[in-house]
Order: sequence, then structure tokens, then C-alpha cells
Amino acid sequence: MSSTPGIARRLMRGLKIGVKRVVIGLLLALPPAVQLKVLPASQRYDASQIPEPASVDRDARARLFIAPANSAGQGWAWAHAVNNFVDGSVSTNMAVVGPHDFGFGCGEPVPLGTYRWSRRWQRAQRAAVPAQFTHVLVESDRPLFGDAHERTAAADIDDLVAAGVSVGLLFHGSDIRLPSRHAARMTWSPFHGDRWSLTPALQQRASELQRRLAESPLPIFYSTPDLALDVPNGKWLPVVVDPSAWEVGEPALSHGGVPVVAHAPSKAAVKGSDLVDPVMAKLDAEGLIRYVRVENVPSARMPAVYTSVDIVLDQFSLGIYGVAACEAMAAGRVVVSFVSDQVREFVSAATGLTLPIIDISPDAIEAEMRALVADPERMLESARRGPEFVRTVHNGRLSAKVLEEFLER
Repeated sequence: MSSTPGIARRLMRGLKIGVKRVVIGLLLALPPAVQLKVLPASQRYDASQIPEPASVDRDARARLFIAPANSAGQGWAWAHAVNNFVDGSVSTNMAVVGPHDFGFGCGEPVPLGTYRWSRRWQRAQRAAVPAQFTHVLVESDRPLFGDAHERTAAADIDDLVAAGVSVGLLFHGSDIRLPSRHAARMTWSPFHGDRWSLTPALQQRASELQRRLAESPLPIFYSTPDLALDVPNGKWLPVVVDPSAWEVGEPALSHGGVPVVAHAPSKAAVKGSDLVDPVMAKLDAEGLIRYVRVENVPSARMPAVYTSVDIVLDQFSLGIYGVAACEAMAAGRVVVSFVSDQVREFVSAATGLTLPIIDISPDAIEAEMRALVADPERMLESARRGPEFVRTVHNGRLSAKVLEEFLER
């Protein structure tokens, strides 16, 4: 039997949710001029600068819309892969952009305040998407047509399917990865104990979402190979980078000095940065390497960052590789990371290639980095293989082939 305090907590939580919904409903009903006066500064938008809905060639056989996350610029990259490699199809993307956006490419960037509060934009978007597009990929289970209520995408998906649009579901990582499963198989998982404050919320969301997906008839795609464990009925959609954007600068280790090592975590809490930073600082102090910690750099400047260093440290907690590692490989850098056997075997089976990332154990970073720095031939061999791997697996052609099957539905 439930305790009285437990019942009270649930009642209070329900009351807070109810009050929040009422307040949001009232705010959405206000005229824009009044709405903008009462919204917090971080939520305001320019009512005179409402983005027009994305549009494409209506004569194309298949017209794909990808939205609304654009994590690491991938919505934009996959859209371009379709445009470049799938005959008779066109694609674009939409993304919600906040004040600290990294400047990734996007077909329809929508300010966060507009997305959440502008009824004008929401109505226009809801009308335009089913009229313009034959196919939609919904990223991260986030609503396509505005989200002041912080809902899931379920209602929008139902509307699109009812309008005759073919819908697929697309996931990037923490939006579907089940923390408890990851922690059970990974000693250095960021989801152990209280290492990351967001773990309980991610656990609840991923559990609920995976239950929904198990019953969904919609095609499902995921961007990193480890997610095959979380979405066994899904398909791998490889991340895409433009090799030509990274083919600049001198080859790794060609300057003749000590190796320059960079670490550029998108989220330090899940990249194992707490394991990396003290070791690299120590090796730097000894003069064995020069360490560069990279933070808050716009995406347009990252090619210059990576091509100015020799070694790129990716992550040491998740056991995966993603966009950052592919960019560093494309730049011909020595990429060092912790990549699980499951991911390596998955990539080998899917592509016939060996992932050219040097593996270092999270519990032996110092010893293994010392050994690596003392072995320039090993580093150079890995750096040489990186660009070809990216051109074969991550230049968009393979991803376009996966999406072409969806566009034929």
C-alpha cells in the first residue's frame, strides 16, 4: 500500500503539472505584443522576424524533411546526402536554435522562443510540412510544430501519418540510450551512481520511449552503432562529414616538435574529460606533449583547430565514436578514444573496414598515452587510414543509400 507521504508527493507533482499547463495555455493565447512583455527574456522572440517554413521542389519524386534537433549538424548533413546521392529526391531540415548554438548548417533555423511561443509560426509549420513533403524524419522524439508544453512528438506523428506522409524516427544518442543498460556493461559509463545529474531523467525518458518504439510500425534509425543495443529493430544511419572541409593543414607530426594533443568535448560529463584533463596536464608539464583543451568553439572554426594539432582525444566513457571523431579522422589526425568491442565489431561487419581509432583504456590513460607518444609509426599509420575510412563510410553516400530505402516507401 502506498504511504501517505508518497501519495502527497504525487498529488503535489500532479498539481504543479496542472498549474504549469494552465499558465502555458494562457501565455499561448495572448496576442504576441502582450505575450512578449510577460515572457522571460530568454524565451522572447522577434514577432517581426518569424521564419518562413522550409520549401523544396514540389516536382521531386520524394521530398524529405528532417527536424527538429540537428544534433552536431547531422540533420543538415543527411539532407545534403540525399540531395547529392539520391536521384529524384530532395531534402532539407529544420532545427531549433538557442542562444549558444554552435553555428551548424541548417535549412530552416528557428529561434527557441519562436518554436515554443509563436502561434503564427506553429500554424504555418503545421500546414506547410504535410503540403510540402512526402517523407519526414522526426529527430529525438521532439515535436515538429512547437513545444511550449515540452511534449513528445507522438501527436505530430499521428497528424502526419493521417495526412499521408511517410514518417521515420531518428535518434542520436542520449535521446534513446538506456542509462541502466549502458552502466551494466560499461565500467566507465557516465551513468553510474551520481556521476551525471541528468541520469534519472534520461532513464525515465528512454524507458518510456523504448516501450513505445517496441510497438511502433514506423522505421527507426540511429546514428551511432552502440544504439543497436537500444533499438534492435532500427537501422544504422552513419553520421556524415564533408571530407573536403577537413583536408587542410600539414600532416600530423610533421612539425618536428612534441605532439600537440587536443580534447574538445561537447559534453564533458559524458566524454570522460575528468579522466583526461589531469593526465594530459601532467604530460604537458613534463614536456612530453602540448595539451590544448577546446571549448565553445563554433563549428566553422573546428577544421582549423583540428588541423593545427596532431592527436585528438575523443571520449573515454561511452565506448562510441561519432561526429567529432570522424572530423578528426577526416583531418588526418591521430584519433585516440575508448571504443567498445561491440562498436568495432558492428562497424567491421557493416562496412568490411577496421575503425582507425587507437583504443585507450579509461583506467590506463597515462601509461598508454606514454607508450603511444613513444611509437610515432603507430600514430602515423592510424592517421593515414583515417581520411579513407571517412570517405568510404561517412561522406554521405552510405547514409544516402540507407535513406533511399526509406524514401521508396
